[in-house]
Amino acid sequence: MFSPKKIRSWRTGALALASASLLAFAAAAADSAPLTGTVNVNTANVEELQLLPGVGEARAAALVALRKQRGGFKSLEELKDVKGIGDAGLDRMRPYVRLEGKTTAKRL
Repeated sequence: MFSPKKIRSWRTGALALASASLLAFAAAAADSAPLTGTVNVNTANVEELQLLPGVGEARAAALVALRKQRGGFKSLEELKDVKGIGDAGLDRMRPYVRLEGKTTAKRL
């Protein structure tokens, strides 16, 4: 037989798991919302860079740091110098990235 204390513990664990699942689902849904426009990686701030597929807060900060170190990006291939951005990641970003002009990207 299970004690009431053990049942409460399981219930609390199940509630925590459900909450974490909902938060993960909400984050995935926001990231999968259609993106329109482009992000200028030479002028965008951290929030704008996070609009790009596969770019979270840490990767956006790394992009800004590398951009400052180099005085800007001269080619899209340079984005692969950021940890976690490889050929596949760059291919996902490519339609939404530019080196000049205004950042016009937004989630629909």
